[in-house]
Amino acid sequence: MKKKLALIGCGYLSQTIAQAVKSGSLAGYELVAVLGRNPIRTKQFADYFNCTPCTDIDAFMALKPEFVAEAASAVSVTDYCEKILAAGSHLIVLSTAAFADVALYQRAIAVALKNNTKIYIAGGATGGFNLLQTASFMSSTPIDVTITSKKSPGFIARTPFNKEGLMNITEPERVFSGTAKEIIDIFPYVFNVIYATSLASAGPKATKFNIDAVPNFAGDDYRIEVKGEQIALDLTIKSGDYAIAAWSVVSILNNAASPVVFM
Repeated sequence: MKKKLALIGCGYLSQTIAQAVKSGSLAGYELVAVLGRNPIRTKQFADYFNCTPCTDIDAFMALKPEFVAEAASAVSVTDYCEKILAAGSHLIVLSTAAFADVALYQRAIAVALKNNTKIYIAGGATGGFNLLQTASFMSSTPIDVTITSKKSPGFIARTPFNKEGLMNITEPERVFSGTAKEIIDIFPYVFNVIYATSLASAGPKATKFNIDAVPNFAGDDYRIEVKGEQIALDLTIKSGDYAIAAWSVVSILNNAASPVVFM
């Protein structure tokens, strides 16, 4: 019997996940509902992917999905995560920046424990969380984790790190150096993957994070460097399209439904 899947959000990432169900890449699931804030867009999405449109969380959860995948915003995670977990659904989160609210994160964990549900933190454009946790478990002292992100000057121009002359650089230039906690405090809605990676490794306050502006650069490039007592990791993840975030959700769903789990 297929598992019931519901999606939060009607954008590109949810469309990619829904298409994976429709095409048979997620053959173990049926898409039962989508939750959106815009009634027209939500109905258009639901009509195309043959599921129920919802603009109300109670109507959404009344369909009893076994898995809910969030591909909308940190606000959606804040507003809905506890109700979803309490209703008996597993929750897959892309907007991990919401859990920078430590009180919310702890409440969500408590609700999940009470109701035998799980919170799946999606890897998005980074991933490798199993290796990061392995490195952490292998070390009796905290591991050292540094993440470096390459971004185009055009991207940086739309952030708090823009500065005069940046669009004319000819060599890479570092525009931010701090921690995962600091980047979420400054610019919370873009670097969800950094916060997620920090939760899987050294923690938000100890995970170092750099942003380099690189001329003529396109896509995403994240380098994760880990040093522990008995292990060293150097992971570089390059992607030309942010759909990689949606496919990381597809991977989680596939593992959850499969007799063989790749971790």
